[in-house]
Amino acid sequence: MSISIKSATQGLRRTGKFFLNSTHFSTLVVTVAVIGAALFFANITPASLPEPTTLNNFEQEAESYLLKFEQTEELQTTAQVWPEEYTTIAGELRSGDTLSDALRRSGIEEQLRSRIIGALGGLLDFRSLRPRDRFSLILDGNGQLAEYSYESGPLEIYRVWPDDEQKLQAERVSVTLERRTTQIVGQVTSSLFAAFQVHGESPRLIYSFADIFASHIDFNVEVQPGDRFSLVFEKYFKDDEFVGYGHLLSASYQRADGEHFEAFRYQSEKTNSSFFDREGNELGASFLRSPVPMARVTSGFTYRRKHPILDVVRPHLAVDLAAPEGTPVMSTADGRVAFRAMNGGNGNMVIIDHGNGYRSVYAHLSGFRRGLKVGDRVRQKDIIGYVGSTGLATGPHVCYRIQENGRYVDPMGLKFKPRSVLEGAELAALHEQIEQLSGWAQNRGEQKQVLKVRNVTLRPEERLSLL
Repeated sequence: MSISIKSATQGLRRTGKFFLNSTHFSTLVVTVAVIGAALFFANITPASLPEPTTLNNFEQEAESYLLKFEQTEELQTTAQVWPEEYTTIAGELRSGDTLSDALRRSGIEEQLRSRIIGALGGLLDFRSLRPRDRFSLILDGNGQLAEYSYESGPLEIYRVWPDDEQKLQAERVSVTLERRTTQIVGQVTSSLFAAFQVHGESPRLIYSFADIFASHIDFNVEVQPGDRFSLVFEKYFKDDEFVGYGHLLSASYQRADGEHFEAFRYQSEKTNSSFFDREGNELGASFLRSPVPMARVTSGFTYRRKHPILDVVRPHLAVDLAAPEGTPVMSTADGRVAFRAMNGGNGNMVIIDHGNGYRSVYAHLSGFRRGLKVGDRVRQKDIIGYVGSTGLATGPHVCYRIQENGRYVDPMGLKFKPRSVLEGAELAALHEQIEQLSGWAQNRGEQKQVLKVRNVTLRPEERLSLL
């Protein structure tokens, strides 16, 4: 008898669920009716139909569907809703604050402050705290902590909560961002910098674009009105607030005379992330064209130049690049520091030996990179010093020279081989990627357009590389 009652109770529960979800039941009935009518009018014979579903199977499938529906509803309401009697306290760090200082100012007692800081220890680097970092506390009706959250910028969010034994636990929270793949196209009228500014993007993006073609184009002297450019890149947003630039995916620069340069970002298990042209040649050649991006050439390579201070005509076997005092100066290629000191009229000077008979010279620096010494290995684009006017100089600039087998040569006239060339399967993979990018970036005459939008979740153990 007890078994019958239990069976009847289960039947009533299922019946109740079906009536509570009558919209789904009605939809199922209508669907079955339409399919039955279609089969009838199509003169399909009973022999061609599948075996009818038994009542028990039907109930099991319906029960499974309702369970999935309930789970979906549960997932959609996972956001914590705190009772009305709970109290929210919000605050932020000020200059010179410790986390304890900020919590004390918000009225949090010392014992709770110590427990929160102890829970975050080993997870949050307290030395990295910055002014305007935000935090919030949820206190229950008895003044006990229900939850504490700390935001150090848009990508670092931490949460503290009490477990069943009221011991505080802590975690770094996953962050969901919106990644917008964006394209900009434009034309140079005066300078590359001015052409990019029309789009309202940060100077960081301009310098990164120029850096892609640094071994092929000297944007200090080779930019002409009528030159055209395009760039496809990633932008990250959180709650519609700009977070930063992601990868640059493709870039092109076409000179007014028709010469065309293209670059596509490519990375695989065998190949580190870099930019390649359509033939698979890596754009990063053995030497950069300039040690100071976006500088102004004030004097070129010549065998007869009137010295601005000594007032005599003599060779100037270098290129002078003017830039604001303190602008970083990069090594134009991999090598080893051969000289680092004051050198008379050259002022503070660095010489780097690149092997194979090549040396590069950087003079009139305001200072050297901290810790740089003779014998150090440097990589291409490493900072070695800063623009200055030491020695015989009329203003801040870097005097840049290159020696080839002991003879000074024009740095802007040298031709170098690519660092690497993709072949076989790697080249085929690059071409597939180029085809995909081309499918996205079909310019419709718009100067700026969003090509693709995707939500990405940044897990606690992951770090996002931004420009």
